[in-house]
Amino acid sequence: MNNIQEEKLASKTILVTGGAGFIGSNLCDKLLELNAQVVCLDNFSTGKKKNLEAFEGNENFTLIEGDIRDLDTCKEACKGVDYILHEAALGSVPRSINDPITSNEVNISGFLNMLVAARDADVKRFVYAASSSTYGDSEKLPKVEEEIGKPLSPYAITKYVNELYADIFHKTYDLDTIGLRYFNVFGRKQDPNGAYAAVIPKFVMQFMEHQSPVINGDGTYSRDFTYIDNVVQMNILALTTDNEKALNQVYNTAVGDRTNLVELTQLLKKYLSKYDSSIGEVEVKHGPNRPGDIPHSLASVEKAKTLLGYEPTHKIAGGLEEAVKWYWDNLK
Repeated sequence: MNNIQEEKLASKTILVTGGAGFIGSNLCDKLLELNAQVVCLDNFSTGKKKNLEAFEGNENFTLIEGDIRDLDTCKEACKGVDYILHEAALGSVPRSINDPITSNEVNISGFLNMLVAARDADVKRFVYAASSSTYGDSEKLPKVEEEIGKPLSPYAITKYVNELYADIFHKTYDLDTIGLRYFNVFGRKQDPNGAYAAVIPKFVMQFMEHQSPVINGDGTYSRDFTYIDNVVQMNILALTTDNEKALNQVYNTAVGDRTNLVELTQLLKKYLSKYDSSIGEVEVKHGPNRPGDIPHSLASVEKAKTLLGYEPTHKIAGGLEEAVKWYWDNLK
C-alpha cells in the first residue's frame, strides 16, 4: 500500500495546517516519507517548534509561521498546493467552556478562511480534522456517522459547524472534502503539559513523577482511544482514495473498541512498570465528573473500512506500549 500511496503523493504539494502540533507533525513526517512536498502552517499557539526539528534542512519541507484567522495568510499558504490536511484548531472541551470566543474564532472563522483559500487556489481535496464530540448527547453505541445528537460544549459546536461548511463548499463550489471524526487520539509527540493536556500523556507524566493521577468520576467512563498511527493511516487514505463515493463524507477515525479510565490507568501502570517498578504502587485518585464530558464513546469504523479500505493497526494496548516507550525515551 505504501508504494501506491507514494506514487500518488510523490512530488505533490500538501499543506498541513497545525503542522507543528501533535497530529500535524506526525502527518508531516509520514508525507515526507512518501516523498511529498510539505508546507506546514502554524502559529505555535499550541504547536511546538521541537516537533519540526527532524524536518529542518529537508528540501521538501517549508514552514510558514502564521494564523488561520488571517485570510491573507491562508491564501498565501495555499499557493501551488494540491491537497490540504487541515489540523489547525483549538482543541479541548474545557478550554472552549472557559473561552468560547477564541475557540469559535479559530475553529470556525479560521476553518472558513481555509475553505475560501482552498477554493480560490483550486485545491484538489480538503481533508480536515472533525471530532467525535459531534455525537453530543446521542447515547447510541457504537457511534455511526449518520446519527448524531446535540452538542454538549462550544468545542463540539465548532466541529459540527466545520462539517456543515465543508458540505456546503462541496455543493456550492465543487470543492472535494473529507472529514475525519477523531476519537481520543494519543501517541508520540502529544504534549503532557498545560491545563488542557489530554488524559493519556498527562497520566503518563504523573506516573513517571510518582504523582497520583486524578480520574474525573468513578472511572467507568469509557473512550475509543485511538493510536496516532491509525489516524495517520486514515489521513493518507483520505488523500489518496480514487473512490468517488468516498469523497465528501465524514468518517469515524477510531479503533472500534473502548476502554474505561480505570482500565486505562491499569494498562499505563503495567507498561510504565517495565521501566520503573515502583510506578505500580502509585495510587490513583478520583475527582468530580467534568462538565461537557460524554459518559461513553465507541465508534463504528465500518464506513471507513468499506469506502476507504481502512484497517486499524493498533488497538489500545499496543498503542499504549509504544506511546509509553516514546515518553520514557524522550521525557524522562
